[in-house]
Amino acid sequence: MVSKRLSREAGHRRKFLAVVDETPECERAVAYASMRAKSTGGVVVLLYVIEPGDFQHWLGVEKIMRDEAQAAAHAALDMHAAKVRARLGIEPELVVREGKPTEQIHQLIEDDQDIAILVLAAGAAKEGPGPLVASIAGKNAAFPIPVTVVPQNLSDEEIASLA
Repeated sequence: MVSKRLSREAGHRRKFLAVVDETPECERAVAYASMRAKSTGGVVVLLYVIEPGDFQHWLGVEKIMRDEAQAAAHAALDMHAAKVRARLGIEPELVVREGKPTEQIHQLIEDDQDIAILVLAAGAAKEGPGPLVASIAGKNAAFPIPVTVVPQNLSDEEIASLA
């Protein structure tokens, strides 16, 4: 059970969480979440999760790899944040976490009681919507807040008309 959402309380604003990763569809999730935040007076939160398992090396190599992963995460977030600022004039919150993506998404939602909606984008590949969407929408998957899944093939104009 997720803690009580505070986004409708005085002094709080509803937050839309979008996950930034290396998939081509993540840009659509960021676009939708940021447009929804702008149109509703909310905030967009961009999360990048560094997955574990890549750092199982000698201590010196592990530190270098972890630093490189942190730099790549911040670069990806900065790129998406710059687009949000330029297109909509709003300032996104940027979060980097390390761990399994679904666990870190759940933990961030628990930690930030203003996060009210998770926005994901579904890939258009024949293999399926993507691992994150599949894990969240899969069989026996329970999620603590509403999840909006945006099709990858929506244009900016189509997203704007929906947001």
